[in-house]
Amino acid sequence: MKRVLIGGFVMMGGLFIASTIILAGALYVPDTTSWWSGRSKFWFAIFGGEQHGDDVVDSLFLGLPLIVGVVLALLGLLILGREYNKK
Repeated sequence: MKRVLIGGFVMMGGLFIASTIILAGALYVPDTTSWWSGRSKFWFAIFGGEQHGDDVVDSLFLGLPLIVGVVLALLGLLILGREYNKK
């Protein structure tokens, strides 16, 4: 029971971090004014890009916390899955 609670809290914490960053990126995309190149404007708003000359990179730079949130969610899901298969 203890591991189920730990896995649940770790998974919910990771999902909260990841969903908050995704929501922040979605709300920030219409306000970006810098030139972006690459995959998408949403991707640029979260992960950022390179600075060219004196231009300001208008991004949130939340890529590392997003990856940490996804890893925590997967780790919690792994803990819950192991405890489910144990019983």
